[in-house]
Amino acid sequence: MAEPFYITTAIHYPNGRPHIGHAYEMIAADAIARFQRQHGRDVFFQTGTDEHGLKMVQTARARGIEVRALADEMSGYFREMADKLDISFDRFIRTSEAEHYKASQAIWKAMAEAGDLYLDRYEGWYSVRDEAFYEEKELVEGEGGQKLSPQGTPVEWTAEETWFFRLSKYQQPLLDFYAANPDFIRPESRRNEILRFVEGGLSDLSVSRTSFDWGVPVPDSPGHVMYVWVDALTNYITGAGYPDDPERFATWWPADIHLIGKDIVRFHAVYWPAFLMSAKIALPKQVFGHGFLLNRGEKMSKSVGNVVDPMALVELYGVDALRYFLLRDVSFGQDGTFSDEAIVTRANADLANSFGNLAQRTLAFIAKNCEGHVPEGRAEEADAVLLAEVDTACAAFRTAFDDLALSQGVEAWMTGVFACNQYIDAQAPWTLRKTDPDRMRAVLRTLIRAIRQLAVAILPVIPTSASKLLAQLPSADDEGFRVGTPTPIFPRLELKTEEA
Repeated sequence: MAEPFYITTAIHYPNGRPHIGHAYEMIAADAIARFQRQHGRDVFFQTGTDEHGLKMVQTARARGIEVRALADEMSGYFREMADKLDISFDRFIRTSEAEHYKASQAIWKAMAEAGDLYLDRYEGWYSVRDEAFYEEKELVEGEGGQKLSPQGTPVEWTAEETWFFRLSKYQQPLLDFYAANPDFIRPESRRNEILRFVEGGLSDLSVSRTSFDWGVPVPDSPGHVMYVWVDALTNYITGAGYPDDPERFATWWPADIHLIGKDIVRFHAVYWPAFLMSAKIALPKQVFGHGFLLNRGEKMSKSVGNVVDPMALVELYGVDALRYFLLRDVSFGQDGTFSDEAIVTRANADLANSFGNLAQRTLAFIAKNCEGHVPEGRAEEADAVLLAEVDTACAAFRTAFDDLALSQGVEAWMTGVFACNQYIDAQAPWTLRKTDPDRMRAVLRTLIRAIRQLAVAILPVIPTSASKLLAQLPSADDEGFRVGTPTPIFPRLELKTEEA
């Protein structure tokens, strides 16, 4: 069996429709999954929806529908988005599945057997929007003296009987684990934030609620449902086969990457490993907290009215143009900004003008002047130089993707495209057609090889477009292939809205 590779996105909270941030995370994870498959790994890629918690209850009540009906409807929008964005997931998990209830109750029992759960009364600050409890020292002051969470969301004083997890017990084990596994939390800025948080001391964590019943019931504790983060985080091992399929679980767990937004790193890099330590389950290999997408430099919010529907962008500009822009222009791990103008400018410059035009004019020239066939011609040093430059560009792309430096990888790939364009202009096959047909054939053959290599390399980023291009190209040794009249793969885009 090929070496397994298990990647997850965060499961998305479906109390509203998907936005561009959800799309970005799915696209990045998909590009990584496709890249790993392409290079021989046996990939399992999981995404899905996190459907329990108070926000879902409140949203359903406000709409006058049952909460499960809301979950079914909203989860469907996320599934639809994944399909539209060409996301090659292997499992779309929903936390309302019976299989997930079983896994959540199994890890709860394992934590209870470790002596890490106890019943007590909770009084403290709770953010409904974050589904998180905060200590007084973490709160910030908003307008009019209103108390807010560190994320700027409203908090309310909550008092109820809950089960607690002995998080404090795991402060030193976590610090020891971070020290022994320096790449567990990436990028470095997120690692430093988590180290400071854990070094500052950990309080025990409230892990059940009695104020609503939409959630996984706590075993042997009537009236209690699991607090959403125990239930939500467990999805990663549910998908891997926990607890009923030990052979599958041994294959896929521990996960290679949990790809998540930077605002939920604490839950994944502190609470989740502590739960796993308690349950005596191996920890994931890496938690990567990517940055936020900003709309023209501003954080998106419903109140400002600048939340962008990714499906609208796909309808306007096409899925591969959107995928390419997000992976090329957003430095992975940092915040990035986008606008309609930026998407159009990038797609036109790189895909239409540079790569697409290169492929189109090369294939069209072969179809028109060589009867669609390119036999061997007289090779010169310039041919080997170009192929070496393309080799270097594609190798740099692979190295960068292996390190999750996605934008640097695409940037490196573009150096190969630029080298091809410089080569075709310098060699001028349209002139050689009259002066030196033998040399012309070598130039065209070299270009076909280079374009094919570049198309294969960029497949994880723009899978549909690259596949369409490859279908028009001969493989390296396919002497019988005839190039037909090519179909343009990357049409020039025009700006179709004034505001994103």
